Amino acid sequence: MSPTQTSPIRVFIIEDYALDRVGLVTLLKSDSQVAFVGETNNAKDGIAQVKALRPDVVLMDLGLPRMNGIEATRRLKAFDKQIKIIILTSHEDQTEVVAALMAEANAYCMKDIDTKRLLEVIKTVHEGAIWLDPAIAKVAMALLTQPNHDADNESSHLEPILSEREIKILHCLVEGKNNAEIAREIFVSIHTVKADVSHILQELAVHDRVQAAVKAVQEGIV
Repeated sequence: MSPTQTSPIRVFIIEDYALDRVGLVTLLKSDSQVAFVGETNNAKDGIAQVKALRPDVVLMDLGLPRMNGIEATRRLKAFDKQIKIIILTSHEDQTEVVAALMAEANAYCMKDIDTKRLLEVIKTVHEGAIWLDPAIAKVAMALLTQPNHDADNESSHLEPILSEREIKILHCLVEGKNNAEIAREIFVSIHTVKADVSHILQELAVHDRVQAAVKAVQEGIV
């Protein structure tokens, strides 16, 4: 244990696969500098337990039932920004990476990460660092630092004209939700969502959902 650390780092697990939880619990219990404090298989219960237990670090899966890990991260950060959240997932989707960062996740790790490296990530994140898996770090940083507009596209200088429903969909894009999740949330068909997303991309003068999410946040649209 480091000289400045007087007690173990308390870690909570939110993961819907039982086998993955078993492996993570075993890993946490193998290191005296961390302490396993609890686990659950869904976001709703996880949020309640984290609020009660106040762990230092949360290991968060993305593909959770009913509420995804990005939304759970957003809610926990709204509750207490001091809680460090490590996204631990098999998803490499660029939209989800950007959405996780915008939800203020402190780290984004692939599930095939070396176990010793994961313990290191937990410790460095607890100390205040941000950590991105090397496989997606360059892509994520490029997306987050891209210019606010395309100088070669005059339409990018125009104020986007979006309906109230399209603004709601844009919020969902920032949260990393797919078309089916958006359709359920705003009570429309998937075909309607697809059409609205297409119009959003046109109005924002971007090529894909990731760029739309980034531009929406950069320019204060959402």
